Amino acid sequence: MAATASTSASAASNPFPFPSRRPPDDTLFYGVYPLPPPADLPPPALLASLRSLHLSLVDHLAPFLSSHLFHRDPFTLSIPPDPTSPCALCASPPVPHLHGALRFGDSLPDEWFAVSLLFALTRAFPDLAARAWDSDGEFLLIEAAFALPRWLDPDTAPNRVFIFRGELHILPPSLFPETPSLDAALAAVYNNSVDTRAPDAVQAAIQRRIAGLPERAAENLHTARVIVPAPVAKVLKEEPCLIARAVEGFFDRDIDTMKHAARMEKFLKGPGGEGVEMVRTWVRMTRAMYAQLMQQNFQAPRGYPMPRREEGPEKWMEAELGMKIACGFEMMYQERRRQGEEGKGSTWEVYWKSLEATGCFEGLLPGSKEYKRVMEDAMQYYKSSTLYSRMREILSEPVRRIDGILSVPYSADEFKGFDLPPGDDDSWLYGGEDELNAELRERQKEMEEYEAAKKHIKSQKKGVSSTSKSQTDEFKLGEITESMQEFVRKMSSFEGAEVPANRRDMESVDLDVNQFFKAMESVLGGGSQEEAGSVAEMDRKSSSSDMDFDDSDEENDFAEESGDKDVDDAFMESYSDALNKELSSTTIEKSFTRAPRLDTNNEGPSDAAATDGVMTPVDVDLNLVESILNSYSSQQGLPGPASNLFGLMGVKVPPDAKKS
Repeated sequence: MAATASTSASAASNPFPFPSRRPPDDTLFYGVYPLPPPADLPPPALLASLRSLHLSLVDHLAPFLSSHLFHRDPFTLSIPPDPTSPCALCASPPVPHLHGALRFGDSLPDEWFAVSLLFALTRAFPDLAARAWDSDGEFLLIEAAFALPRWLDPDTAPNRVFIFRGELHILPPSLFPETPSLDAALAAVYNNSVDTRAPDAVQAAIQRRIAGLPERAAENLHTARVIVPAPVAKVLKEEPCLIARAVEGFFDRDIDTMKHAARMEKFLKGPGGEGVEMVRTWVRMTRAMYAQLMQQNFQAPRGYPMPRREEGPEKWMEAELGMKIACGFEMMYQERRRQGEEGKGSTWEVYWKSLEATGCFEGLLPGSKEYKRVMEDAMQYYKSSTLYSRMREILSEPVRRIDGILSVPYSADEFKGFDLPPGDDDSWLYGGEDELNAELRERQKEMEEYEAAKKHIKSQKKGVSSTSKSQTDEFKLGEITESMQEFVRKMSSFEGAEVPANRRDMESVDLDVNQFFKAMESVLGGGSQEEAGSVAEMDRKSSSSDMDFDDSDEENDFAEESGDKDVDDAFMESYSDALNKELSSTTIEKSFTRAPRLDTNNEGPSDAAATDGVMTPVDVDLNLVESILNSYSSQQGLPGPASNLFGLMGVKVPPDAKKS
């Protein structure tokens, strides 16, 4: 409690809070989880076991990592600072694990190379489980999108996808209806009695992507012969991985960094300011790096020694590629040194923009005295943070390494006297049509398999629909009207209307349909006086039959009230006449479906006027069935009032033949 209060007070007194940093879009995150240790294991013993596991994993990965060149960041595994607390890097709860983050930049092969390493680790260490995700989420599921079960989507995927014993595992909803916790999910993966292995189609989609990895990762590398200044050749000889930083500096250059390339103070001048010698050497890089260098036009800085074109296109291309690498080294070195001295870098840019967004500079004119004061206070607070010192160390690391290499005496003669073979064939850069077509064919095959599966499901549905057709033959529309009549007659209580679970178990009730039609006709004003009289008689009969008492005293009471009943009937007749007159000026009568007219008298000419004056009866059953079926159809298979009512009444409606 005290710690929480202290933290809150510190946050309240901080006028320049740090923002929560959003991970870059080109970053892969991964975690490796060993079997859960005993609950009573003390923290020092837990940390020792993680360190032992870390050494074993690094030793197993060493052959693959030592020969691989990453486009941006290398693959690393590290122990969280506090294994007993939630992890800030991978957002894991306090579960013992190792983790890492890899920025792959424009080289997607690096991302899949890292995934293949996780598969290899879980094969070599059966008690390990791993998971991997990036800014797109569960990208492994994206790769196998055509083979995924329908229930699996971005909302249901968290804590369900793992790599275990060299295969992909997906926790089904039957095991965890809701999103499981990480420790519960891992326990299910480790449990051999629980089947969490992903379907074969999903496994095949992932294995196609990592087939041959990490062993064939060298196919993504390209070796080129270049002519560069001797300091650049020395750095590449001692630290080949720095080529990634040089290409990054060249590719991400801007006007400010190009000023460093124009001067070339570090790599084109010796310790005493004298010029340096140009040498020929080999450089190994990823194909993405080579493409970034080759596909950009760049003018050599003034004073940079370039051969004459008359010396041949091969030498010119070697010198031009080497010039781009040398300029990339210069821009990277000078910019890293400046940012390391200031300790700013990208984190300062994010921090400064967050201050602007929170209104720290609101109402202040840039360059004004008050603006400079606020900026200076923010800078002082930034420099007092651990992020500042950590960023300085990260930015200065390549600079310190380059200075250390070039501080040792060396000579250009180290690179002479060797007959270097030409670089690798780069036709893949210009003639990748076959590879592209192969990839498209593979995707087309996946789509065809997906469509075939859909057709198979449709054919199964057609079989179901044929079964439903047989049900349709047995289905009678009269069931709907009978069920609705039973529903209306059903007595309700304070709990609401009650519907029988199985209407066929209910006792059937006879209804004189002809009398019901005549009654509806009189209500709508179309019947004659005689018909009205018969309707009144029908009303009296139905009323008396509905109240058939067994007690003789009550029969006498009913006889005494017969005079009042005649008065009520006269009132109902006059009320119906008034209602019919009111409705005659509207179009409501046209909205009902009527029973077909029966021409019983065919003698003599027809009187249209007389015919219009007498309306045919409203077909109540047909109107009821038509309305409720239209409501059911408009639901399009989704839940709704019509389907709920049918279900309560025990009526099974066949599927709509038109839509199927």
